Amino acid sequence: MRSLLRLYLTITLTAVGAFLFIPEVSWAQPVLQVGVGYTAASVMVLGIRRNRVCFPLPWYLFAGGLFTHSTGILVEAVLTRTLNNQASPSLADAFWIALYPMLFVGMALIIRRRSASRDWAALVDASTITTGLGLLCWVFLIHPAVLSSADTMVGRAVVITYPVADVVVLAMLVRLLIRPGSHRSWSFTFMVSSVTAFLVGDVGWAIIYRLGLDSGYIWDHVLDMTLLIAYVLFGAAALHPSVRDVGEETQTTAVARLSPWLLGLLTTASLIAPCLLLVEVYNDQITDGLAIAVSSTALFLLVVTRMAQLLRQVETQARHLRQLARVDELTGLPNRRAWNSDIDDALERARRDRVPLSVAMIDLDHFKLFNDEFGHPTGDRLLKSAAAAWQEELRAVDGMARYGGEEFILFFEGSDADHATEVLIRLQGVTPLGQTFSGGVATWNGDETADALVDRADVALYAAKGGGRNRVVTAESRADLDVAAFTEH
Repeated sequence: MRSLLRLYLTITLTAVGAFLFIPEVSWAQPVLQVGVGYTAASVMVLGIRRNRVCFPLPWYLFAGGLFTHSTGILVEAVLTRTLNNQASPSLADAFWIALYPMLFVGMALIIRRRSASRDWAALVDASTITTGLGLLCWVFLIHPAVLSSADTMVGRAVVITYPVADVVVLAMLVRLLIRPGSHRSWSFTFMVSSVTAFLVGDVGWAIIYRLGLDSGYIWDHVLDMTLLIAYVLFGAAALHPSVRDVGEETQTTAVARLSPWLLGLLTTASLIAPCLLLVEVYNDQITDGLAIAVSSTALFLLVVTRMAQLLRQVETQARHLRQLARVDELTGLPNRRAWNSDIDDALERARRDRVPLSVAMIDLDHFKLFNDEFGHPTGDRLLKSAAAAWQEELRAVDGMARYGGEEFILFFEGSDADHATEVLIRLQGVTPLGQTFSGGVATWNGDETADALVDRADVALYAAKGGGRNRVVTAESRADLDVAAFTEH
C-alpha cells in the first residue's frame, strides 16, 4: 500500500506542478483539475477498502465531497468555455458548495469517535478561536456582501455561503487539532493539511472577489494549485495505512492545557474584536458595532468559562496530589503520613467517648528471604495481596496503613488487647502464599501520646519476632518487654 501511495503522490504532484505552465485558455487546464480531483476521490475509495477502515463513513463523505467539487470545475468550464455563460453565481457553485456539508459531517464524526468523553476545554478553545476569526469574516467578507447592491439576492446568498462555511470548517479543524494527547498519524496530518489547503484557497478567492482585485495569471494558478494540493492530500490520507487509526477513539489521560501556541491563538482571537473597534473608531465610521459587541460578549463569556475550567482542573489536581501524599502506591493503603493523622483522630475519639483503643504492628516473617528467592515483583505482589486480604477482615471503624517495607500498622477502635489479638490471629489465617507474620499489640492507657502507644506496640512486635516469629505478643507495659525485645535472632 505504501508503494501505491508513493506512485500516487508522484503522479498527482507532477500533474499539479505542470498545471502552473498550462495556459488559462486551454482546455487542458480544467481537464487536469478534474482529473486530479476524480483520481483523488477514486483513490480514497480504494484506500478505504484496501486498508479495511472500520469506520469508513467519514472517508466516503470526503471522497464524495472531492467528486462534487471537481465536478463543479467541469461544469464551470463547460458553461464558460462552451456556452459562453459568464453569469455568477452559476450551477458550478452548487457543486462547489456541496463539498462543505460533507466536510462538516465527516469531521464531526471523526471528532466524535476520537473523543472518549466530551472535552469541554477543547470545545471552549475552539469556540473562542472561531468566534474571533468569524468576526473577521463578517466584517470583511460577509457584511459587505449583505450590503452589496451589485449582486442579486441569490448571488449575495452564494457569496455569503462560502465564508460562513469556511468558518464552520475552521471550527472543526481547530477542534481536531487542540485535543490533548491526540494521536497524530500520517493520515491525520494529510487530512488536516488538505482541509487547511481548502481554507487557504477559498479565503484567497473570497478576498480577491470581494476587493475586486485583478489577481493575474500567476495568482490564479497558485490558488487553483492550492485546491489541487488539497485534492491530492485527501487521497494520500485515505491511502496511508494509518487511516485505520484516524477515526478510532484516542485513549489518553492527558489533561487539556494551554500550550504556548494555543495561548497565542486564544489571545489573538480575543483581541480581534477590540482591534476592529479601534480601527472603525479611528476611521470615524462604526459600521459593525453590533457584530463587534456580540462577538466581544461571546469572547468574554468563553474566556470566563475557560478560566473556570482551569480553576476546577487545578483544584482537582490539588486533591489528587493530596490523596497521593496519603496513599501507599503499591498497596493502596494509607501511608505513614496518613497514619499519623488518622491515629491522632482515633485517640481523640477514644478520649471523648471513653472507649478503649488498641494499636497493632505486624511484620511479614522472613520477607527478605522471600524476595531473594522469588524476586522483588513477586514480593510486591505478596505485599499487595496480603494488604487486600487483611483489609477484608477488618471493620469499617478499624484502620490499617503500610508503615514501611513489610511492616503494617493497625488500630482497633473500641477494642482491648484481647480483641485486637483475636483479630490478628484471624489475619494470620488469610495471609496469602502460606506466609506468616509476627505481631505486637498495645492498648492505649488513656494518657500516652500516639508516638508512645506505637512505640509500645513496636516493642511488642520485636518480642514476637525474638520469640520465634509467627506469633502475636501483647504489651502490658514497656518495661516488661525491654529485655525480650532485644533477644531477636
